[in-house]
Amino acid sequence: MKLYKSITSGLLGVALVSSMASCSDFLDEKLTTQQNTEYFDTEEGIDGLEVSLYYNLRFHFAKEWACATTNYGVDEFRVGGDGSNASWNSYDGSFQSAVVNNSTLMNEVWDGMYIGINNANLLLSKVSLDSYQGPNKEIYMGEAYFLRGFNYLKLVSQYGGVPLKLTPNTTPEREFTRATAAETLQQVIDDLKNAYAYLPETASAVGKMTKDAAAHFLAKAYLLRASEINDDWNSDTKAADLEEALRLAKEVISHRTLAPNFSDLWNYTKVNGANETLDEIILSAQFSSEVASQGANGNQCHLYYISVYRDLPYMQRDIAGEREYQRLRTTYYMYNIYDMVNDSRFWKSFKTKYAVNNSGKSTVYQNGDLGIMYVINRPGDTRYSSVQLNDEVVYGKTGKTIPTVFVAYPADRNDKDSEALYDYTNRYAPLNKYIDGSRESVTSRVGFRDGILARLGETYLIAAEVLIRQEKYGDALTYINDIRRRAAYKNGESRSAYCDGGAAYNDEALGWSDDGVNSYFPENSYYESNGIPETTAATNLDITDIHNLPAEDEAVINKLGYTTDYDRMMCLLLNERSRELCGEFHRWQDLSRTKTLLERVKAYNPDAAPNIAERHYLRPIPQTYLDAIQKDGRALTAEEKKAQQNPGY
Repeated sequence: MKLYKSITSGLLGVALVSSMASCSDFLDEKLTTQQNTEYFDTEEGIDGLEVSLYYNLRFHFAKEWACATTNYGVDEFRVGGDGSNASWNSYDGSFQSAVVNNSTLMNEVWDGMYIGINNANLLLSKVSLDSYQGPNKEIYMGEAYFLRGFNYLKLVSQYGGVPLKLTPNTTPEREFTRATAAETLQQVIDDLKNAYAYLPETASAVGKMTKDAAAHFLAKAYLLRASEINDDWNSDTKAADLEEALRLAKEVISHRTLAPNFSDLWNYTKVNGANETLDEIILSAQFSSEVASQGANGNQCHLYYISVYRDLPYMQRDIAGEREYQRLRTTYYMYNIYDMVNDSRFWKSFKTKYAVNNSGKSTVYQNGDLGIMYVINRPGDTRYSSVQLNDEVVYGKTGKTIPTVFVAYPADRNDKDSEALYDYTNRYAPLNKYIDGSRESVTSRVGFRDGILARLGETYLIAAEVLIRQEKYGDALTYINDIRRRAAYKNGESRSAYCDGGAAYNDEALGWSDDGVNSYFPENSYYESNGIPETTAATNLDITDIHNLPAEDEAVINKLGYTTDYDRMMCLLLNERSRELCGEFHRWQDLSRTKTLLERVKAYNPDAAPNIAERHYLRPIPQTYLDAIQKDGRALTAEEKKAQQNPGY
């Protein structure tokens, strides 16, 4: 397969030059330039169009829109020390159809999705012809239908009903109207059903679309249509949608296996390494270290969750520790939603220890000693006397005091409503799922890890949610418990063991030199945080009684005032999605579609609580679109623009 530079166009038909580069091992990069669309009538041109679909998948990990539109303004994260995307979190007065003074513009996801949709439309228009009988005809049709349905699913989740464009742009077009949410979701379902019909059961190479990918997202589309956000019109389809979503989820589950250890998903050691080929991964956007294949959309998600460490004693920035963009600060909801003693997922999802990497002329510390520790303890713990401790906590393996320790609940602020770490907007235990030590240099923004778009852990939770909606609560627990059993500690497992993608510095970082500048520390603060004797006994996270849920879940249920079995179980499901999928670019859409966004944000996100309102269940339609489209050859009036805008904006 070859890569080509081609002409693509977005919703309004504006000509855009888009590099059709991707990075998977199934691509043989060759860049050429063509001046007209006749190229797409050739076999090489059609092959290039197919490659462009995979390039569009990378959009979801390329820039700050990845997290601004999905992980800001929710219960799991709030703004860190850098407020570049603050309005997406706070829903303040600047959060409108034209966002200003902000890193992520309202139109960026909109435009990115429609560019991919137009590429899919163009490919479909070529390969669906009887005259085209290439060897990959059906696969190309399946891929084009998949991307179009996938992109419309993203759009309808963010904006509700959107304009439906099902043919390629060959000349500029300016007259569009929004379809309803029902019409848009029907198009998503139709496209993903077609994708399922045409795509192969197994991938010809890592990262290629398959029936399982189509089935996973088709189940999500049915679930969205059956969710609370659409309750004013979905009564006729809800029961059948739930049945079909469950059938599809079960099918995918029957074909694949969960990674044995939750940390396997995040234990990135090199480009195209073992963690990127796990059977659990249903679809991922492909990236690599080949500079020629990077294009405009390199993976930058490794930047956004990292707290500041470079200015602390005996520390400096390095490749393994990441650049500290400090965009998303972990909330106390996330710290407290895990069973910290028995659930391994917190300790495998968040970084709590750093090694000294700048000992200088110190007579006490050497590079490699424990330099920073985050203690994530519980209210009532009186072992630690202040928020930031210096020369007080001794690390047993070296007998040295730890230069810097941050404590979630110190003795002087240890009630359930205290949030001591929030005295520091740039100090928090960072999410580790995207850390990339294989980057070229300390200052590199572009990373090389693949971006997971769908994995089996979520498929289990889709099945569980459907069963909760069908009021089959015991059956739902079966799927939830399958996920929780993977999360439990196994007999003999070290509870202080830790890994993240910073380990890729060992031999894969192109700019790495073994000069001791390495903050990677293969250990977490499990024992320091929990204060229990060392053990390697197995733990049990099974839930057996829906009326006696784990203490962490009952605390949320009580805070939000839930009483019915349905509300309690849906709360459990959303909590479990946090524990399993935290930071994986689902949360805003999960809370929006279940219409739990307002209550959870008010309870757990102090930045957003004063401003969030009913209108925030949908995003505003971008002003760039409203200003560019026409009606009867003229610009829209203010009233006509308002008619196409979502309520409240």
